[in-house]
Amino acid sequence: MGASDERYSPIARLIHWLTAILVLTMVPAGLVMIRIDSGPLQNQLFDYHRSVGIVLMILTLIRLGYRLTHKPAPLPEGMPLWQQFAAKATHAFLYGFLLVNPFIGWVATSAYGAAISVFGLFTMPAIVAKDRALADQLFQIHLVLGLLFTAAVVLHIAAALYHGLVRKDGVLGRMI
Repeated sequence: MGASDERYSPIARLIHWLTAILVLTMVPAGLVMIRIDSGPLQNQLFDYHRSVGIVLMILTLIRLGYRLTHKPAPLPEGMPLWQQFAAKATHAFLYGFLLVNPFIGWVATSAYGAAISVFGLFTMPAIVAKDRALADQLFQIHLVLGLLFTAAVVLHIAAALYHGLVRKDGVLGRMI
């Protein structure tokens, strides 16, 4: 079996696809919730977005712990150096984002004075005092990082499809 044929473990694939599903539902919810009028739908989208953000932060910690103890599948032999760098940099950004931006959202929501109920199961504690000016600044940072994250996700998906459909080097199949 060549390096490009080595598959990720079932646990790594499960965490990856669970993360993907959560991200692909949370990002649109976040974009819609800030563009619609106040009301029940907006409240539901805020609750969903916040809940998924906390779940993603926890899931990412689990994923990083798993990755530290389980070496990822190697990149294909002959992969250009710039693609190797792009793959590693994109993954580092995605992991970093999945930890940092939910935390920023949590701080911003605390500063706004709103509670974060995670799917009605438990409520996250406020971690800063109410401060609307701070909340506004942090929500802007959260939004910008979210847009950068969305671009990185699109790049990640495009690269996976390129490897699966154009290069046919086994990279896509390792995670499916």
